[in-house]
Amino acid sequence: ANNKFLTMYSTLIKSFAASTEFSTSEVVSLLIVFYKYALNNRSRMMSTSQLYNLFLVSFGIFDVTIIDRISMNITQDGRSVSPEAWMRLFCVFFNGSLQERMKFAFEVYTSGGAVVLNREVVGVAIEQFFTGDDDDEVNELRADMCEFVFGKFDTDKDGVISFEEYSEIVQNQPGLLEFLGK
Repeated sequence: ANNKFLTMYSTLIKSFAASTEFSTSEVVSLLIVFYKYALNNRSRMMSTSQLYNLFLVSFGIFDVTIIDRISMNITQDGRSVSPEAWMRLFCVFFNGSLQERMKFAFEVYTSGGAVVLNREVVGVAIEQFFTGDDDDEVNELRADMCEFVFGKFDTDKDGVISFEEYSEIVQNQPGLLEFLGK
């Protein structure tokens, strides 16, 4: 790491090494990647378009809606990513407990101020799962999937999925953590 980088990020390096499960060298590595993105952007921040590219290329997340919701979940303004937001993101991705990852995923799914998942939100999210030439068949598959999701997650049958319902199901079946998309 060069001197300019260390001068800019030494406080953050110490803070994140002490407050996360990352070692100092892991924090430095993650912040160097951030720093290079920010340098390329001629800024102290990473742009959300750079974050989109990272998700598309490195993480294989192709759902732009999910990327947009993740971006809105970690940033203040939806346009730039701070080093703190960058580190929080990787703390959840790499070291987060199941509870932390569930909270993050549910916040991504409920972006826009909602505190529960309703049929409209779930319906929009599952549209990507089914495509084809026969619109009637595709719409029927989407409706069936929506019914299945609510049958699984809406345990109190009130027509919405709360965080408590979501977390109860995911704790028993962790594979359902990202049930509305990666």
